[in-house]
Amino acid sequence: MNPEHRLLEARTRRYFLQNSCLGLGGIALGALAQASPSAGSVPFSVRNPLMPQKSPLPAKAKRVIYLHMTGSPPNLDLFDPKPELVKRDGEDCPDAFVKGRKFAFTSGIPKLLGSRRRWSRHGSSGIWMSDAIPHFREVADEMCVIHSMTTDQFNHAPAELFVYTGSPRAGRPSMGSWITYGLGSENRDLPGFMALISSGTQPNGGNHSFGSGFLPSVFQGVQCRSKGDPILYSSNPIGMNRSARRKSLDALADLNRLQLSEMGHPATQARIAQYELAFRMQASVPEVMDISRESAQTLEAYGAQPGVSSLANNCLLARRLAEADVRFIQLFDWGWDFHGTTKETGIADGLTRKCATMDKPVSALIRDLKQRGLLDETLVIWGGEFGRTPFREGRTSKTSILGRDHYPDVYTMWMAGGGVKGGFEYGLSDELGFSVSENRVHVHDLQATILHLLGLDHERLTYRFQGRDYRLTDVHGRVIDELIA
Repeated sequence: MNPEHRLLEARTRRYFLQNSCLGLGGIALGALAQASPSAGSVPFSVRNPLMPQKSPLPAKAKRVIYLHMTGSPPNLDLFDPKPELVKRDGEDCPDAFVKGRKFAFTSGIPKLLGSRRRWSRHGSSGIWMSDAIPHFREVADEMCVIHSMTTDQFNHAPAELFVYTGSPRAGRPSMGSWITYGLGSENRDLPGFMALISSGTQPNGGNHSFGSGFLPSVFQGVQCRSKGDPILYSSNPIGMNRSARRKSLDALADLNRLQLSEMGHPATQARIAQYELAFRMQASVPEVMDISRESAQTLEAYGAQPGVSSLANNCLLARRLAEADVRFIQLFDWGWDFHGTTKETGIADGLTRKCATMDKPVSALIRDLKQRGLLDETLVIWGGEFGRTPFREGRTSKTSILGRDHYPDVYTMWMAGGGVKGGFEYGLSDELGFSVSENRVHVHDLQATILHLLGLDHERLTYRFQGRDYRLTDVHGRVIDELIA
């Protein structure tokens, strides 16, 4: 075929794509067809990129539910009591902790801020929890709590991107994309990676926090919604029924196969599989997203209300997606930035109210997964992008509302199920909560450990892009064996 004919074919094909009203396949998942030829070789099934793959290492978990508290909860008011900090409340912060340091909204010499919460031990291991999270007490023996997390970033967007992509800058593949790239999906009718967003606000990193970066876009997270179409444009366009969409898809497949035979590009066959997935999703997604099918008892346990955008609904959806063998389920919940500049962002009543929307559904999720025999094979992760300061946020120093600034040096996260030790605490912060005093866990270490639990070697899960082999952990990270059961 001469160059003019090739150009005409390409133009004709583009016109068809633009005017065939493919709905979900053409718009919501349109990016799936944009795998870049410059992305290097394609080490996954061309026929079906999401085909389940055998993990190269023995796996403890089959899937992940990652609960991200966007804004970062105050660990010193939830999981890490500091009697000495309470004793020294209101004193000037020691110069050694602030000299030469830059904070988001604090300057000068801030005042130490001890927690006002009431504390008690729970579970057979006696994990400390504050009165802000009463429902977590019920699942304490399932939790693997890390008190020594640390990150390199102290602003929200770069810190969140760092957690999920290994880089503070947009453009790298997210964790869910890396995992589905390495393992595929167990459900041929659903994406391998799905994102659920509550509280009406996108995550700080935007869709880059669940994007595929330079990986083929079939591995990006597909965002689901609680109202209207579960996925944008999944309904048939006006004047087109499912039968007509099937005919359009068949015609599109014929054009793609023609292109494959003429030009031999491997991404073309993948593109066919992607549009086929989009068509199957039109039938399967509404069913799995319909929580009204759940019993009244289950809805009550989560605090879920069908049709409402809430973390409770999304926790219940996460369990349904886990049952459907979705590989990576990402939940984002906005409103955890407790600066204390308003009553809603204070660590007293504001934190109490926010936790009331979170700890009940999250604990219900853990119990529900366990009751259904899914917890052992599902890794549940809870946390934010960094910690909060042991001193008062600078802007609130003369107000009655208490709040904390961003703090990267030490914070708390926890995991459950999926091969980690339950009722276990790891790492320590110092007596004032300023630094790690024992068993430091960097973000890259956490990433390496998550991949390991899924049977993936973080040093070998790579993708060649622009002449370099990239990985989620960049050139860092170690597996924290002490966390693994």
